[in-house]
Amino acid sequence: MLQIGDELVYFSAVFLLVMLGTRSATGASILTASLYVFMVMFRFPPVPADQAGRVLRPKAAAGGVPVVAHRAGSHDAPENTLAAIREASRNGATGVELDLSFTADGVPVLMHDETVDRTTNGSGPINKLQLAQLRRLDASARHRLKDKFSGEKVPTLHEAVGECIKQQLTIFFAVKGQTDKAASALHEMYKKFPALYNSSVVCSFEPKVIYKMRQTDPKVVTALTHRPWSLSRFSDGTPRSLSSWSQFWSGLLDVLLDWAHHHLLWNLCGVSAILMQKDFISLDYVQYWAERGVEVVGWTINTVVEKEYYQNLLKISYITDSLLEDCDPRY
Repeated sequence: MLQIGDELVYFSAVFLLVMLGTRSATGASILTASLYVFMVMFRFPPVPADQAGRVLRPKAAAGGVPVVAHRAGSHDAPENTLAAIREASRNGATGVELDLSFTADGVPVLMHDETVDRTTNGSGPINKLQLAQLRRLDASARHRLKDKFSGEKVPTLHEAVGECIKQQLTIFFAVKGQTDKAASALHEMYKKFPALYNSSVVCSFEPKVIYKMRQTDPKVVTALTHRPWSLSRFSDGTPRSLSSWSQFWSGLLDVLLDWAHHHLLWNLCGVSAILMQKDFISLDYVQYWAERGVEVVGWTINTVVEKEYYQNLLKISYITDSLLEDCDPRY
């Protein structure tokens, strides 16, 4: 009933805004009706609640809340590596977040950045490197514990999934782009490893990625990732542009994007969770989504005080860079 009531409010607001802008009740009615028909025809229903619950609230979190290692635990081991996955499991994580990328020969691998410069002893865009070239790089070369993990390789998606299943970890597949290629590669993983339907979630900042994933395989649990003001400001809050005009328009787009995430896109994609930047989460925010059957997961929670807040007060899942100690805040 709440969702139906919400929709009446949203579409009424659209009607009023369009009518005020066009001074045409007929035009506003047609546009609002078209939007409603589009939503009814093309939105995906969420996966069954029991399936989403198994993924987002695994039994391994009994007595606490699920804890997900960011990039498989980038502070405790070289990020997005098999060593990090094993380390996360040893340190008590219930899941790992892994970043999907592709080599020049189309092999899905784990890498957060567009280049290999920050994390390996190589350089250049990952989409310009063949898998054989990537395999020669040391993925621990620039990590603070490089001596302990020396020689660690960049894993393929297949290797990472196999290791996560072995360690009984939930996987948060983070997809940043290459929508069709990513959906196809992940669909292949779900066919090879059916256990993933009950132990993984596909998440992205880009709604089109989630929509394409649901279109490719509607049985997959999905989540939208969001940070308010992401178009106008960097993660630390500094403006992306020095131009007042540019800042104004990007800020306006931010408002529209935020509204769309909370009132339209989640429903269109049929997501089971929203991954929200930590500074924008409160008890009221968690309750807002709970009323809509959507879980909230916070990121990135890197201090003991923050973790206690999530475990004892919010009682929701969180993503962290370290399972062992406080580390640098990540915005």
